[in-house]
Amino acid sequence: MNSTQITDFNGTSCIKLCAGGYSALIAYEIGSNVIRLHDDKNNIEFFRFREDNSADNIRQSAEVWGLPTLYLPNRFADGVLKTSDAVYQLPVNEKAPYNNHIHGFLHKRVHTLSEYGSDEKSAWAKTRYLYDENDEFFQYLPVKFLAEYTFTLSESGLRQDIKFTNLSDKMLPMSLASHTTINSPFVYGSKEEDIRLIVPAGKKCELNERCLPTERLLEPSEYDLGYRTGKKPVLVNVDNDMYTGEYTTLNGEKFHGVIAEDISTGKKICYEVSEEYKFWIIWNDKGFNGYFCPEPMTAMIDAPNLSLPADVTGYCEVKPNESFETYERFFTLI
Repeated sequence: MNSTQITDFNGTSCIKLCAGGYSALIAYEIGSNVIRLHDDKNNIEFFRFREDNSADNIRQSAEVWGLPTLYLPNRFADGVLKTSDAVYQLPVNEKAPYNNHIHGFLHKRVHTLSEYGSDEKSAWAKTRYLYDENDEFFQYLPVKFLAEYTFTLSESGLRQDIKFTNLSDKMLPMSLASHTTINSPFVYGSKEEDIRLIVPAGKKCELNERCLPTERLLEPSEYDLGYRTGKKPVLVNVDNDMYTGEYTTLNGEKFHGVIAEDISTGKKICYEVSEEYKFWIIWNDKGFNGYFCPEPMTAMIDAPNLSLPADVTGYCEVKPNESFETYERFFTLI
């Protein structure tokens, strides 16, 4: 029986979805973070999750639990954000030697649960966040918008649809990412050493010592090509390997996303993203903390400030009263 219910998780209100053999826990008060996705039939824990984790702990480090959505994601040099009709000075919240603004604010805000329900096919929930002058960040980025999330759980896994609507008279800079934390190991009883991550790595986006693009797109090295067939994403330090995203194959079909496999059991986590996501960054917090992050981004790091054209960087702007939409989907293959 599919179901949707409001519940509490260690100090924060959540919506729990159960459908298609999966269960999901969405902490809408912590940036609409999917703090847990579980394959109940096959005992697979998708995201970094702890039963005893407090809501306050998740809030304090919201980037490294569950499925946090970042706006504006990654780094902006010296906090500067140049759009077609303005220049904004964001707070520099990444200390020397980086001196960047990092990860924005949306994943830390209290979102609103606007709708939820279930039927014989799925369970779903909708959340939203209105960004306006009531947000403390508005002093830095005075561009009003509405962010809307739709979560749908079914036999096809979990689909997350995100829609940004520009409610201002200015251009809304658009770069969106998920700081996706895949649990390691994600199969109960398996070993971290048996995990492989397949990423459709295209060109390597060279970064400098501040983790900002040099604007050089390099041909993949032997190390980079390893992602295409499967590379161990933990027990080694993976520090911001960034690539243009191409396609891989899944069951003989073209697939836009990444695949994590436990080679001891053959069980796979499949992570599909919409065409708007043009880049992947792989990071694992030094590799020994029980998770790794394949992060899809719609635009390059520092994209609006680069001299590269928008069709290369992925950066775009949303006109007043128009919207930008993306989706992601998670499912297992056994």
